[in-house]
Amino acid sequence: MNRVKIDLLADVQSTKIGSGTTIWQFSVVLPGASIGKNCNINALTLIENDVVLGDNVTIKSGVQLWDGLRIEDNVFVGPNVTFTNDFMPRSKQRSSQLQQTTLQKGASIGANATVIGGISIGRYAMVGAGSVVTKTIPDYGLVYGNPAELKGYVCFCGKKLIHLFCNNCKKQYILKDHILSFDKSSIK
Repeated sequence: MNRVKIDLLADVQSTKIGSGTTIWQFSVVLPGASIGKNCNINALTLIENDVVLGDNVTIKSGVQLWDGLRIEDNVFVGPNVTFTNDFMPRSKQRSSQLQQTTLQKGASIGANATVIGGISIGRYAMVGAGSVVTKTIPDYGLVYGNPAELKGYVCFCGKKLIHLFCNNCKKQYILKDHILSFDKSSIK
């Protein structure tokens, strides 16, 4: 655990933690968890065994990461986001079929959102605060509401696209067959 900062009040049992990662007080990290480099794990978090975090991930306070969760590089998970991994939970009965959920590279999840297990949140997608995500979100998708619905698309930089154009960084995107991609010819 080279150059890892772990608060004295955290209970970190995993040794698979990348350099430059910080884990704050009252966090619990179980032995099987894998955390990448330069991550920021805020206070009052729980990371179970079968959880994998990429590099540069931010997990804000009050988040529990349950078995089956895969979080790729540069993902932001806002405060008190809730994940599920079992469609039919019962007390004292561990399911043999936990759902796997993937947050793809660069995705951002707003505060107090709920993400139902077994889905994927696309690259650079953005989930609005308080949303309930029940189905897979496409790359760059902007979703919010209960249930969360696709309301548009966001740029790599995080700004909402207007007519598939980012007024902030001046990038143009193309939507073809419900797949959004960056228009490389728009680079100046």
